[in-house]
Amino acid sequence: MTTTPHERTVPPARADERTTLEGWLDFHRETLVLKCSGLDDRGLRTAPLEPSSMTLLGLVQHLAEIERNWFQRIFAGLDVPPVHADAGRDGFGLTPERGIDEALAAWRAEVARGRELTAGASLDATGRLSEQEAAHLGSEEVSLRWILVHLIEEYARHNGHADLLRERIDGTTGP
Repeated sequence: MTTTPHERTVPPARADERTTLEGWLDFHRETLVLKCSGLDDRGLRTAPLEPSSMTLLGLVQHLAEIERNWFQRIFAGLDVPPVHADAGRDGFGLTPERGIDEALAAWRAEVARGRELTAGASLDATGRLSEQEAAHLGSEEVSLRWILVHLIEEYARHNGHADLLRERIDGTTGP
């Protein structure tokens, strides 16, 4: 197993589809944690790109909500409440009581639960979208393959945001 200088696991260059998809999703998950590392609470709560209120702490909370939505609600069909009910519909809202340790613990729990729910499932297995989500996608069902690709895209996009936020906060650039 190869890792980057910052200890992110590099997906294997030659692997089956499932290993490749899960490897890239894990790589992007590790990137999110890397972008948050070494900052104090103030930095993690800083929204330095006006007029946006996006913060690194908010991104962690949001991606916990994304993990729960796609793996628990859509794929497994579970009726579960929001991870952070006090953080708004998308999870970006901050509260004074919740810091990065609590947010990362909740996010890690969602990642673990998603892995548990999809372990052994075929990439062709489907989950059911809400009526509103189905209207956007044009289908009531979505495959696990599609969910994994979508999550890779979601993390990659938000890690791009995290790059810009981190650079603005303390000048850190890179992986």
